[in-house]
Amino acid sequence: MTFEALHLTPPIAAALARLGWKADDPLLREAAPTAARGHNLVLVLPPAPAAAAPALAGLLSRLGQGGRGLLLAPGGQLDEWGRVVHRVAGDAGLRVQVAHGTARATRRLRDDTVDLLIATPETVGALQRRSALRVDALAWVLLAWPEAWEEEESLSPLMQDLDKEAQRVVLTSRPERGAALIERYARRALMLGTNALDGEPVGPVRTVSVPWGRRAAALPDLLELLDPASVAVWTVDQGSHEAIGAAAALRAPESVVVTGDAPAAEVVIAFDLPDAARLRQLAGAGELVLLVPPGTEGYVERVASPRRPLRLPGALDAATTVAAARRAAIVRALETGTPERALLTLAPLFERHDPSAVAAALFELWTTAAGAAAPAAVPDIPATARVFVGIGKKDGATVNDIVAVLTKEVRVERGKIGRVELRDAFALVELPAQDAERVAGALNGTTIRRRRVTARVDRGAPTARGAPPARGRRGSA
Repeated sequence: MTFEALHLTPPIAAALARLGWKADDPLLREAAPTAARGHNLVLVLPPAPAAAAPALAGLLSRLGQGGRGLLLAPGGQLDEWGRVVHRVAGDAGLRVQVAHGTARATRRLRDDTVDLLIATPETVGALQRRSALRVDALAWVLLAWPEAWEEEESLSPLMQDLDKEAQRVVLTSRPERGAALIERYARRALMLGTNALDGEPVGPVRTVSVPWGRRAAALPDLLELLDPASVAVWTVDQGSHEAIGAAAALRAPESVVVTGDAPAAEVVIAFDLPDAARLRQLAGAGELVLLVPPGTEGYVERVASPRRPLRLPGALDAATTVAAARRAAIVRALETGTPERALLTLAPLFERHDPSAVAAALFELWTTAAGAAAPAAVPDIPATARVFVGIGKKDGATVNDIVAVLTKEVRVERGKIGRVELRDAFALVELPAQDAERVAGALNGTTIRRRRVTARVDRGAPTARGAPPARGRRGSA
């Protein structure tokens, strides 16, 4: 089979060839034309964006025919997806926006200068509420490993407004967990790939926690730590080979960077996370080390056991040794299970900062309030805060109008909405402090009584739950 038979545009076909993909690769042969023809598709893959190149090539080929693509992924993966898209798109000239926030994406969407938007479900929800993202103009939507998202329900407004003819593609490493989502949003989709849970876990393996964007930079420290006589670095394709070579200065014949089957070596490093079959081959070639970016820990736990973590030199080495009691408390927390919700929340920080430095900052927050006597709680945070909403009685607004927008559009639980103070020109809404910034951002730009409103967190002194508010109660609910 040739690349021309895969229904890919010439620039994208050429880019795949440069990445080392072969036209007769089983996954490429099935996924690329299926995606290029606009059919719904479910791909069972390990959580590694580079592994999705076959389907991505077909999707990107469709953008040249008009329409816009939307790729939804966790926050910690956005930049990695941007790099993979850039490599797969090649010279196709596609206009891509990686949206870490709403401001730049809003401007580019309204100027119609975006072919592909890469964002989190939360960012897309905010863009949709502000009417910046025209859902009816989307040719396709790709959901990247939604089983790892904090809230799948955030998809509902987007998918409900999506044209029924728009293409849906789902990447998942746990099809049994995402079955309900697939049935709801990608019904009758062709499913390709191999379930990672097929067979027994592979082990022992060694693991290294490292951000997506720092994997190549981590290799010199890893090689210095292990000092192997020979090493093979495995990748899904050749997209990262140049960066690996520049960072690690690997020299043949004792060091190689490969795709496909890894040769025998003292140490084999999986730069990308492999599927179950590839994992077994790599483990049989030598002592296996997996690079584990944020958000992929759950997948690694399922396919590899036992695991022996490695700590690379970094910011932690420069820190003062902490008390043994505190270390023991942290170890106990780690041994109770992987805190997936916390890892997803911190993933964007891990992408930009040394994970050891992030852990050190969190430790400071944990211990500062109570001094050095014993493990302390995080400093007290006021239980409630107020959100300023720029609409009031003179605009014809009522408390019920504001509550309706919060519950139906911003999707705030009714029980979390406290006192609503309605004034002549504005309103103040009492909400849990930890939700105030998110709600204000989502509410900003929405429409109440045919008026687009502004919203922000009120910087006056917040109250503790149950305490009397600083302002009067007139017009409150």
